[in-house]
Amino acid sequence: MSELKSQLQSDMKLAMKAGEKDRLGVIRLILAAIKQREVDERIELSDVDVVAVLDRMVKQRRESISQYESAAREDLAEVERSEIRVIQDYLPQPFTPEEVDSLISEAIKASPGEGMAVMGKVMAVLKPQLQGRAEMSVVSSRVKAILGL
Repeated sequence: MSELKSQLQSDMKLAMKAGEKDRLGVIRLILAAIKQREVDERIELSDVDVVAVLDRMVKQRRESISQYESAAREDLAEVERSEIRVIQDYLPQPFTPEEVDSLISEAIKASPGEGMAVMGKVMAVLKPQLQGRAEMSVVSSRVKAILGL
């Protein structure tokens, strides 16, 4: 069992004992998403795979927040923000913009070519390094700006 998954299970027990219903609900959602992926793919997820699941959950909630805000439903947007805070407790420490730029520069040097073809190569190199530690849409925009696309 992955270390992150076992930490989630122990934190679920602690949240139950402490009566933290909101945190408990989010942890259960995380564990359900992990279990669903394990059942679908018939594998046991590693920590890297668990981080990918968490990253996807944060992305989904950010999209929901923008939809709720455009519909003037700040109450629902706040629920999503609180869920993001709990999920981010289990994600690795995010990279600083300078660290992201450094990794982008290294990936560009390692990926020969021009235009959108090099963009795909650069993103393929960056995704495993940045998964869960930087928002990939921001990274993609940054790569496009550096490449002049």
